[in-house]
Amino acid sequence: MQLTLHVWRQKDRNEPGRMETYRAENVSPDMSFLEMLDELNEKLIKEGHEPVAFDHDCREGICGSCSMMINGMAHGPERATTTCQLHMRKFQDGEELYIEPWRAKAFPVIRDLVVDRTSFDRIIASGGYVGVNTGGTPDGNMLPVPKEKQELAMDAAACIGCGACVAACKNASAMLFISAKVGHLGNLPQGEPERLKRVRKMVDQHDAEGFGHCTNQYECEAACPKEISVGFIAQLNRDYWQASLAVNTRDESSVSAG
Repeated sequence: MQLTLHVWRQKDRNEPGRMETYRAENVSPDMSFLEMLDELNEKLIKEGHEPVAFDHDCREGICGSCSMMINGMAHGPERATTTCQLHMRKFQDGEELYIEPWRAKAFPVIRDLVVDRTSFDRIIASGGYVGVNTGGTPDGNMLPVPKEKQELAMDAAACIGCGACVAACKNASAMLFISAKVGHLGNLPQGEPERLKRVRKMVDQHDAEGFGHCTNQYECEAACPKEISVGFIAQLNRDYWQASLAVNTRDESSVSAG
């Protein structure tokens, strides 16, 4: 296969970026997308040019670091697939590919196709955990969880935090990411005591990071490589309104008592 690659090149977050065009020749249809970029980088290094910087780790669709836009689609054209698991047979010989980083205020470009996603880490640190002392590891059968709740929690836990939902959303909202983390813990008894406090803190941090608001276009679900359902956003919204109501009720009680 012969391909024309239009790749975003940017030295750092303070420098303006630009698209540069490269030829990828003798590309095997059985290569993964990242293997194709590896070969491009080998060619660039031999020619004395700077290789294209892109993020990756597991190359097994688990870590979520292989984040890039391919022809305007997060992770490329194949549904429920990360970039590292995308194979070149999904493209046509002679095709032109446009490769860009995630585009979001909260994901500043570090270099080329690599963005800073530590905003997700700060959202998790704000409340995406179980803070109660659970003691030693209990026997698996000592804490019964209804099957429906188990499956919901596991579906939400499949989120790998790649940021495709943000990249696909016209508002750069991270609500699908937050709802997955909230849904994972909120559907288990261990996460119930902090359920309302958790959702309020995480949504507040989401807004502070500069992510946009959800307008229910469902692009996030379509782009998610783990097919996280937007139903978790509905659950998050219910919890958030309940948390807000609880806070307002406490405030009114304290005013009355004063």
